[in-house]
Amino acid sequence: MFLRLCAKFWHARPASIGRRALPDRPVWRAFLAGFAVALLLAATPLAAEEHVIQMLNIDPNDPERQHVFDPPILRIAVGDTVTFKAIDRGHNTATKRGMVPDGAEGWNGAIDEEVTITFTVPGTYGYVCLPHLEMGMVGLILVGDYTSNFEAAKRVRQIGGARRAFRTLFAAIE
Repeated sequence: MFLRLCAKFWHARPASIGRRALPDRPVWRAFLAGFAVALLLAATPLAAEEHVIQMLNIDPNDPERQHVFDPPILRIAVGDTVTFKAIDRGHNTATKRGMVPDGAEGWNGAIDEEVTITFTVPGTYGYVCLPHLEMGMVGLILVGDYTSNFEAAKRVRQIGGARRAFRTLFAAIE
């Protein structure tokens, strides 16, 4: 429909409306060409960003903390990609049951495996290192409008150090 309307104006002849005349054909063509370019640019999605979360034995910001994801909280846009890099050996990344938004899939990487995930569903994603869960090696990824499952993710039962670590992360967000 839009293309037919553009074609009609593209080939239109100047017409008078009362005392004012419509601009001649070159002006209409320039206007329509600019309008079409603006529509194309508006419809083009922005390039997705790539993020890295490191799996570490020692926190680079606090040497007293061991077994951490860096950064522990990551805010990203829908469509962005996150790569979990095992900088130090003995770590993995896996979603925590109950801490993934409806319609999204979780992940469960092997020990020392680099895992890359593209996030297509907005929400709050809680993840852990399974060998170091009790030591509090956990993290959160907040995708787009992350509030859809934020409260539900906060209510998920945790054990040991994971409970304290998740409480600290959720408090930092609020």
